[in-house]
Amino acid sequence: MTKVTLQDIKNAKETIKDIVKQTDILESAKLSAMTGANVFYKCENLQKTGSFKVRGACNKIANLTEEEKANGVIASSAGNHAQGVALGAKMTGINATIVMPATAPLAKVTATKGYGAEVVLNGLVYDDAYAKAVEIQKETGATFLHPFNDKYVIAGQGTIGLEILEQLDGKVDTILCPIGGGGIIAGIAVAAKGINPNIKIVGVQTANIPSMQESMKNGEVTTAFKSTTIADGIAVKTPGDVTFEIINELVDEVVVVEEDEIAQGMLFLMENQKVVAEGAGAVTTAALLSGKYVPKKDENVVCVISGGNVDVNTLYRVIGTALTKEARRYSFNTVIQDKPGGLAELTKIISEYDANILSANLSRSSMGGALGSLTAEMVLETFNHDHIDKLKVAITEAGFEIVEI
Repeated sequence: MTKVTLQDIKNAKETIKDIVKQTDILESAKLSAMTGANVFYKCENLQKTGSFKVRGACNKIANLTEEEKANGVIASSAGNHAQGVALGAKMTGINATIVMPATAPLAKVTATKGYGAEVVLNGLVYDDAYAKAVEIQKETGATFLHPFNDKYVIAGQGTIGLEILEQLDGKVDTILCPIGGGGIIAGIAVAAKGINPNIKIVGVQTANIPSMQESMKNGEVTTAFKSTTIADGIAVKTPGDVTFEIINELVDEVVVVEEDEIAQGMLFLMENQKVVAEGAGAVTTAALLSGKYVPKKDENVVCVISGGNVDVNTLYRVIGTALTKEARRYSFNTVIQDKPGGLAELTKIISEYDANILSANLSRSSMGGALGSLTAEMVLETFNHDHIDKLKVAITEAGFEIVEI
């Protein structure tokens, strides 16, 4: 095992101090009230390039030999490591090629190109991009910069742990951290437990790709993939062996959250914290909101927001999913009579129950196929589940059949 020490992380902090910024820690009054704990956010979404990844990438590049730099660098990334490597390479004056999944958000692809790197798109998840990057590296002889399974990268990410303890004067009980390949949580765990072994480290993954949770259950690196995820930054099917060894030793627990819970976490951060987080950055919030991690009363909990590089189109879809999950948006189809005032009968009920119509689309190809009728597709703004239940009863009692969509 390539051991990473607290001293390695302190060295990394000195190495990258003029490149990265110390990101803010914000208190979450609402989440604290909801959980009974004292919840804080470590906002790496406000880091240069919009993600923590620049820390590890720049520390790794700074430790390359002159020969390695001369060969140029190549990396595989879901998007954030890409930007970190591209920025670090640009500042050092070396060539960079980045392989990203074809599913990577356009914002991340565009930003990476903007730092001067050549971008190659391949596959659905990080692992596909990694395989292509290895192929290109063999052809070109470029220096491969792994996004997580590397001592210098892990040490760079661990500087987050040092900052958290400095900013909160060591008054930290638990750190919740996203897990993909494991670089950030491995670094934070080494830093935090190296200073205070009693700090609890909890990892959070998407249930769609629970690779580190499965690895810890099995006691060895395990590949796991069920489906793609909105948390593209942690879409890693096979974690690293270096990160696994550290996590298996130092991380207390790994929990998983569902896709709609991640969407709710993103919406919560926007509405209540005025913070835009990508899916991977919102999983720690999702863990608290969903009860997947339940803190004790007055426990000092730090949630790491790993990044904020989310595509606006993705954000639009995520908000819709979250609003539906929270019963603040309700969609259904029903059949109305094809006559003057046919729609008015339905909208009168909706108005009486104080629901707002966001959209109403009519089609002559009715659900039942009967002549003289129309299909009405309704999208309503609602208050909560109880409000929807009352609406459904009123609409059904008026003779309308509801088909939820």
